[in-house]
Amino acid sequence: MRWTMLIIGAFYGCNNDADKSDTGGDTDTDTDSDTDADTDSDTDADTDADTDDTDPMATTGELEMAVLASGLSDPFEVIPGPDGYLWITERTAGRVTRVSMTDGSSVPVLTVPDVLITPMTHDGLLGMAMAPDFLAGAAENYVWLAYTYDADPAADVSLRQAKIVRYTWDDVAETLVDPLVLISGMPASNDHNSGRLLYGPDGELYYSIGDGGKNQLANYCLPNEAQRLPTQSEVSSTDWIAYQGKVLRLETDGAIPMDNPEIDGVRSHVWTYGHRNAQGLVFAPDGTLYESEHGPKSDDELNELTAGTNYGWPRVAGFQDDLAYVYGNWSESTNPPCESLVYSDFVIPPSVPTLEESTFTEPFQEPIRTFYTVADDYEFQDPNCAENELYFLCYPTLAPSSLAIYDGQAIPFLGDSILISSLKLGSLYRLDLNDPAAGVPELLFHTVDRYRRVSVSPDGATLYIATDAGGFALDDDGTPTDVLTHVGSILTLKLAP
Repeated sequence: MRWTMLIIGAFYGCNNDADKSDTGGDTDTDTDSDTDADTDSDTDADTDADTDDTDPMATTGELEMAVLASGLSDPFEVIPGPDGYLWITERTAGRVTRVSMTDGSSVPVLTVPDVLITPMTHDGLLGMAMAPDFLAGAAENYVWLAYTYDADPAADVSLRQAKIVRYTWDDVAETLVDPLVLISGMPASNDHNSGRLLYGPDGELYYSIGDGGKNQLANYCLPNEAQRLPTQSEVSSTDWIAYQGKVLRLETDGAIPMDNPEIDGVRSHVWTYGHRNAQGLVFAPDGTLYESEHGPKSDDELNELTAGTNYGWPRVAGFQDDLAYVYGNWSESTNPPCESLVYSDFVIPPSVPTLEESTFTEPFQEPIRTFYTVADDYEFQDPNCAENELYFLCYPTLAPSSLAIYDGQAIPFLGDSILISSLKLGSLYRLDLNDPAAGVPELLFHTVDRYRRVSVSPDGATLYIATDAGGFALDDDGTPTDVLTHVGSILTLKLAP
């Protein structure tokens, strides 16, 4: 089936989302409502965000959409390979699959034997990376995979952790073989695993780990450790517990690069810290590393990552403006203890310590931009999303699930772009790569789906969009739905003839 979409106007959807939307399950299998509770969010003022900041404007151009493949189990990573196939990780099947870019036929090449997959969570087979010379005949054909596993399978309750494993491509058997564990014991959770894995232009691996959804929802009594840095003792004993809420930089054999930053006197895998749920990670042609992450109920972020830098979470969401966010540290409630409290996204009990953003005095880097910053009296309980209390779908956010760079010529109206896929809005947006802080996001395409990953073909003629196999999104009328148009699919977007 083919669809042609002429973009001529703006798309509005309830008021966007955070990463609660992040999926199908926590109400998000990425449900990220994340809330870190907001003492002002229970107001009735219903003050809308500034239109210039929150209304994505559509670009003018004609894109033709086709369904390349369907029936996939929550595709998470999509890499256009040099062999004419898309290499895909299927998160909830623990499977790596190759899909023909020509006819959409698919062939599994690996089912990870020890991957941990639990219903309605963010775990499973996540990121994948390969070197630029993959299949070029000049080097080993390595594929790196990141996934969650049970570190104590004998126990009654799973001990969820994450690892990165290197596989080798066997071009005769056409399978991935010879697994080599590079790093294991990394923190993982039922929520906010992030899991994006990149092979950088410097020949190193970059991997994002979320904050584990701590201090919210089912994990509300667990302390958020995105600001905590590893000690020398922990690094020496290969204890990676402090890697929550971090972006890591690793040698391709898992070692700590000697030129990684020393932060508080300790060199570790940590490249940057203070992140919430960084699912977008991409290098621009000039070597700039861009990152996107889900905000709590507002303030999704686009960041430029630099070595050793703190990005503020959970003390700051978006800009340090004291607008529509205050850090409520539920884990530090003592009278009564946190475990006796009932968690709320909208009201912080008096026993929970709160900190305004302006009280954070540590050096940190504000984002390039947010999606979106709203007034302190913004009404987060939008009536459009009141049924079944699916308020996260109407939060003023995009739920950015991935980033890609477009710098080709085949789709001229794109120019040099940062492409952003949105989960809850089922939309693809662009920013100007040369000035990503300028203007508002331009809507390129929309369906009633959950867009998990956007990728670009090597010739720049095709955009690939991976969709979730389930979950909630906003319908065309701006109300929540779990009836998605393209379930577990790969969509293609090309310039219409």
